Amino acid sequence: MQFERDERKFDFHDIGREIKRKREASGMTQEQLACIIDRDPRTVMYHENDGQHPSLNIFYQLVTRFDISVDQFFYPDMSAGDACKKRINIMLSSMDEKDLRLVETIIRSIKEAKETEEA
Repeated sequence: MQFERDERKFDFHDIGREIKRKREASGMTQEQLACIIDRDPRTVMYHENDGQHPSLNIFYQLVTRFDISVDQFFYPDMSAGDACKKRINIMLSSMDEKDLRLVETIIRSIKEAKETEEA
């Protein structure tokens, strides 16, 4: 079996802009974020504005702090509905049975309301 080298390069600019947008929306400065992730404020600026790739650990801290789904950046061809279902599934996997029953009741109520609307 022959393998080919993967020459793709990930462009971090879009995720950097989303991090900046979410940071600003939260009222946080680059200096505050830099302190939280233990980096220099210039490093935060480079990630946000210049598309500089952070380490995996810093990347994880940034996207989880600002609740950024990376699916839209890593899988641009994935439909919004599929991405949403994937995020919901991840959240469901962390719930206990009581919470899952509540979610099930909410979904049933939504479905019943839609069926009533359509009738």
